[in-house]
Amino acid sequence: RKIALGDKTMSVLKIWSAEFQEGYGLLVRPNQIELFQSVCQRERVNCEVLGKIDGSGKVIVEDSQNGTTPVDLNLEQVLTNMPPKTFESNRRIKNLEPLDLPDMTVGEAIQAVFKLPSVGSKGFLVHKVDRSVTGLVAQQQCCGIAQIPIADASVNAQSHFGLTGSTCALGEQSIKILIDPAAGARMAVAECLTNMASVRISDIGDIRCRANWMWPAKLPHEGALLCDAAVAMSDLMIELGIAVDGGKDSLSMAASISGELVKAPGSLVVLGYAPVPDITKKVTPDIKRPGESHLYLIDLGLGKNRLGGSALAQAFNQLGDESPDVDNPKLLKNAFLAVQQMIDEGLILSLHDRSDGGLITAVAEMCMASRCGFGLYVNEIETAIAEMFCEELGFVLEVLPENKRRVSEICNMFDIPLSLVGATRDKTSCEILASFGDDDLLFYAEINELRWWWEQTSVKLEELQTTIGCAQEEHRGHQVLLPDIGKALAYKLSFVPAATSCEHLGAPESPRVAIIREEGTNGDREIAAACLAAGLQPLDINMADLLAGEMTLDSFRGVIFPGGFSYMDVFDSAKGWAGIIRFNRGLSEMFDRFYAREDTFSLGVCNGCQLMALLGWVPWKGITDTKQPRFVHNTSGRFESRWVQVEILPSPSVLLAGMEGSRLGVWVAHGEGRLLYPNQSVREVVMGQKLSPLAYLNPYGNPTEEYPYNPNGSPRGSAALCSPDGRHLAMMPHPERCFRLWQWPWMPSSWKSLDASPWLQMFQNARAWCMEHRA
Repeated sequence: RKIALGDKTMSVLKIWSAEFQEGYGLLVRPNQIELFQSVCQRERVNCEVLGKIDGSGKVIVEDSQNGTTPVDLNLEQVLTNMPPKTFESNRRIKNLEPLDLPDMTVGEAIQAVFKLPSVGSKGFLVHKVDRSVTGLVAQQQCCGIAQIPIADASVNAQSHFGLTGSTCALGEQSIKILIDPAAGARMAVAECLTNMASVRISDIGDIRCRANWMWPAKLPHEGALLCDAAVAMSDLMIELGIAVDGGKDSLSMAASISGELVKAPGSLVVLGYAPVPDITKKVTPDIKRPGESHLYLIDLGLGKNRLGGSALAQAFNQLGDESPDVDNPKLLKNAFLAVQQMIDEGLILSLHDRSDGGLITAVAEMCMASRCGFGLYVNEIETAIAEMFCEELGFVLEVLPENKRRVSEICNMFDIPLSLVGATRDKTSCEILASFGDDDLLFYAEINELRWWWEQTSVKLEELQTTIGCAQEEHRGHQVLLPDIGKALAYKLSFVPAATSCEHLGAPESPRVAIIREEGTNGDREIAAACLAAGLQPLDINMADLLAGEMTLDSFRGVIFPGGFSYMDVFDSAKGWAGIIRFNRGLSEMFDRFYAREDTFSLGVCNGCQLMALLGWVPWKGITDTKQPRFVHNTSGRFESRWVQVEILPSPSVLLAGMEGSRLGVWVAHGEGRLLYPNQSVREVVMGQKLSPLAYLNPYGNPTEEYPYNPNGSPRGSAALCSPDGRHLAMMPHPERCFRLWQWPWMPSSWKSLDASPWLQMFQNARAWCMEHRA
C-alpha cells in the first residue's frame, strides 16, 4: 500500500501484477536509502521503500490495510527446476515465382523505387525529433551541405572533453526473409556490419548486437522458419566473431479478426554497437570532392546481381524466388577490415553501403547530399537494371586518383574485389552510360530532379504532420541550387576562434555560473560543459534547491537557463517554470536582485529563452504582459530539429561581442520558437536599438522567413533578444551543442582546421566580461 496510486480502490492483485511502464524496481543498500530518497526528492520523483531482501527464499507481500498476507511464495517453485517446453513446427515447401519485371527504362525504374518509404527520404521521421540533445552527438542521421538523412551509422561521444565514444548501426531485410528466412537473417547481420564499417571501431570482435524478432511463431510452419533464421544468424555471427547480448521478441504477431487471420511477416532487426577510440575517424556518405574524385564498388555479391526481395521487385508488387545472401562470410569480414584500414589511412572521402534501392540509390544519395552530379557505367546494356538495382552486399567508395593505388593494394591484401563504376561531377548532371568511353546514354537527369523523386513520399507524409504548405515550401526550396556546387555561401567568420587558455581552465578565480534547471530540462549538461571549456565555473542548481532556500543567486556572476521541456510544455513552453518564479515572492525578489546587479549576466537557450521572455528579462524590464514579446508555436505547427545558418548582427550583447558579421551553422530543436510581438511600438524599439542579435539565413546569406531555413517563422528571421545593456541574452538556437568542432554536422572544409569551434567564443566572452566587471 506504499505504492502511489491514482485509484485507491485497486485490489492487491492489480497492484502486485500490473505492468506499470512508468515504474522502476531498484535494489538499494540500507545505508544509502536516505541519500537515495534525498536525490529523488530534489528531482521530484516518487520513491517508495517497499521491502527488503532477507535471504529466506520466499516472496512475502503483506497488506497493511487489513493485515493479510496475499503472497507467500517459495521462489524455488518459480525459479528452479522449470520443465522444458517443447514446440513442434514443420517446414513447408514454398512455391515462389521468379521475377517477371515489365520492360522499363532506367529512369522509370528509379522513379518507381524512389517512391518506396524504405528507399526514399526519411525526412518525415528525422526533422521532428531532437538529434542534438546532450551535445554528445557526433553523427546523427543527416549528412552533407544539404543535410539529408542518409547516414549509415550513429556516433556518440562519451564526454564533451575527449574523443572516445561509441557507434550504433542497424540491419534489417524483412522482404528478403519472405523468400528465404536464413538468407534474410544473414543479410540483416551483414547490413548492420556494412553500415558500421563507415566508423573506425576498436575491433570487429568488440561488436555486440541486439536482435529484435517479430514473428507469428505460433502459427503452423512459422516456428520452423523462425528457427531457420535464428540458427543462420547465430552461425554467421560466430564466423564473424561478433555476438548478440540482448534484444526483444514479439512472437505472437497474429490475430483473428471476424474469422479472418491477420499475421505480420516475420522480421529481424539487428542493432549493432561498438566502442570508437576516436569519434572523428569516420566517413560519411556525402561526396566531398565533386569533379575530382572517382566512385568505386566493392561487390561482395561477386556479380550475381540477384533481384529477389529487392526494392525494385517490391515496386512492381513482386517478390522473386532468389534473394541475395552472405555466400562467403570471410569475404564480408575481410571487406569490413579493409574499409576500416582505409579509414585509418585517410584514403576514402565518402562511403555508402549498397542496400535498399541498389547501387543507383547509394550513388544518388551521396550526390544529393552534396548537390553535385555523377556519371555511372554499366558493363552491359542488357544487365543495366540488375547492376543498378540489385541489393547484393557492397560498398561505394569516393576516392581521389592519387589514392587509388593504395586502395587497390589494400583490397588485394584482403582478397576483396574492387571496380571503378563512375565519377563525381562538379556540375549537376547525372548520367548512366553503357560502358567506359561509350556514348550509349541509358539515363540522364539533373540532381535536383532525382531529389524531387526521392522526396515525394516523404513530402506526402510531412503534409500529414505539418501546417499546410510548409512541406511543399521546403520541397520547392530544395530545387534551388547554389551557384557554386557543394559550397555554402552563408558561412562566414569575422574572427579567429581560439581554444581557451590553459591558465583559465579550472582557475580558482573562475566566475561562478548557476545552471538552473527545472523538471523536464534536458540541456543542462552540455551548457555546463561549454562553460567549463571556456574557463567558467558552472554549478548545477535545481529549482527545488532555490525553493527550499538551500541556495541563492547572490554569489553567482552568471545565470544560464538551459533548454528542454519544463513541465512537458503544459500551457505552452516555459509557462509553468515562469509561474513558479513570478508567483513566489521570495524567488521573484531573488531573481530581480540578480537581474539588477551590474556585475551579472544571464543566458537563456531554447526553453530558457522562452522563460526569459515570460519573466520580462528581455528585451527590457517593465513591459506589460499584454505587450511583452514572447516565443510561440512554430509556423509548421510541430517540433523542429534542424541544422540552420544564423548571422550574428550588431548588438549590445556582451556574449556576442566581437562575433558580429559571422554566419554560422547552429542546432535548433524546439516547437515554440516563433518570436511574437504583440505591440508594434515595442518591436520598433527592439529593431531600432538592435536588440535582436541573431537572424536565420537562407542559403544566400540573407535573413529569411522561408521554411525550413527559418524553422519557426519568426519575423525578419529573428532568433534572439537581448537587453539594452547587453548583459541578458535569450536565444532559441543551441550554441552549447556545437561548441566542439566534432558536434557540427557540416562545415566548410577550410574550417575543419580551426583550433576551436566559433560558438565557444560566446562562453569565452562571458568569462572575459566577468573578469573585467568584478564588483
